[in-house]
Amino acid sequence: MDKNFQKTSHILTLIIVGVLCFMVIVFVFGVGVFVGQARAEFSFRWAQAYHKNFGGPQMGIFSNFPNRDFTNAHGVFGQVIGLGVNSMIVKGQNGMETMVVISLKTFLVHDSAKITLQDIAIGDNVVIVGSPDNQGRVSAELIRVLTDV
Repeated sequence: MDKNFQKTSHILTLIIVGVLCFMVIVFVFGVGVFVGQARAEFSFRWAQAYHKNFGGPQMGIFSNFPNRDFTNAHGVFGQVIGLGVNSMIVKGQNGMETMVVISLKTFLVHDSAKITLQDIAIGDNVVIVGSPDNQGRVSAELIRVLTDV
C-alpha cells in the first residue's frame, strides 16, 4: 500500500505542476494579448486623428499638401472667439479655430498679474502654451492675455 501511495502521490504532484505551468503560460499569453491590443488600439486612434491632433491639413496629409496649412499642436496665438466653463475657442493666425481645454493646473496671466478664466473676454488676444490631446484640442498649461497686439 505504501508503494501505491507513493506512485499516486508522484502522479498527483506531476498533475499539479502541469496545471500550474499551464496556468502560468495562459496568464503570460493573456498579458501579451492585452499589451498588444492596447498598443494596436493606441496606434489606430493616433493614425485616425493625426491631422486633428497635430493641426495638420483638414483634408488629410496628402490631399492638401501644397497649401501647408499645418498649425502648432503645442499652443496657439490668436483671438478668443468663444468661452466655456473650462474651455475656450481661439481663432489662430491662419484663421484656424482651436479648442483650448483649461484645467486647475493652467496658469493664467495678464501682464504680470495672475488672473482667472472669468477675467478673459471674447475678443482678447492670447498666447497659449500646452500639449495636444487625443481629440485635437490643446490642453493649456499657460495662457497669457496680451495687452495690445
